[in-house]
Amino acid sequence: MASAVVASAAFRLPLATRRFSTSSPLIRLQHSTIWIGHLRRRITTASSMSQQASETDASRNDENSAEKSADDVVVQYVVLRRDLIDSWPLGSVVTQGCHASVAAIWSFKDDPVTLQYCDPQHIDSMHKVTLEVKGETQMMNLSEKLKSAGISHKLWMEQPENIPTCIATKPYPKSQVSPFFKKLKLCK
Repeated sequence: MASAVVASAAFRLPLATRRFSTSSPLIRLQHSTIWIGHLRRRITTASSMSQQASETDASRNDENSAEKSADDVVVQYVVLRRDLIDSWPLGSVVTQGCHASVAAIWSFKDDPVTLQYCDPQHIDSMHKVTLEVKGETQMMNLSEKLKSAGISHKLWMEQPENIPTCIATKPYPKSQVSPFFKKLKLCK
């Protein structure tokens, strides 16, 4: 059986590689799975029909678990205020998001999901979603909503002015927290 993996910075496998043309992706052979970007397909070279059927069933189970794990990627949500983005220097607003993100991770540094998110194996593949709310009222309402639902987060207060500027969640599986952020816009 053969399989292929498209080369990516995330894959460092000591396997045979081939390039079919200068424009084709780098292919790596491993077991009986083809990895192309985020898509996963299984190919088999079974010698009997029963073997093919059992491998096809296993393939479907692998694809379903791959879809579930893709949906359950660990992510940190960062929410900024649009009114500050429009009135403050961009660097100052970005800094607020950085403060909140680091504070949330540090505050929950012993949490198993946070440890997984910051694990050296995953450090180069962190996922963050940066969203925006209109202003202070919406920021405070979101913080209360998260608090009442038990979603751990950091509401960053700029000092000495005591201005709420940003919210950052601790890292969570995306499926667990995404419903709280569905109505918010991506920060642009």
